[in-house]
Amino acid sequence: QVQLVESGGGSVQAGGSLRLSCAASEYAFNTRCIGWFRRAPGKERERVAWLYTSTGSTYYADSVKGRFTISQDSAKNTIYLQMNSLKPEDTAMYYCAADRGSCIRPDYWGQGTQVTVSS
Repeated sequence: QVQLVESGGGSVQAGGSLRLSCAASEYAFNTRCIGWFRRAPGKERERVAWLYTSTGSTYYADSVKGRFTISQDSAKNTIYLQMNSLKPEDTAMYYCAADRGSCIRPDYWGQGTQVTVSS
């Protein structure tokens, strides 16, 4: 059974930090790629950060590079997204997703967690 449960969202002022967590079922955690996506009102879904579970290789959207860090804790089947230097434009619903491919159009999704950054 595939399960992805996000937590850690909230409201923060610009310049602040949040850490999102994604608790994954064993099957989801062992897919090829797990990533974080976001969707802001009126905007397209954006792939924010993703990693390949077997190698640990990480990738980021240009909009978050240098500010966000994705990581995995294999002992806990959990993926994290550390978000620093947050900006109002980071405001969105953030989703954890797992994919048997390259996290372009993931197979499995969590329910999302809201992040709101105020100026």
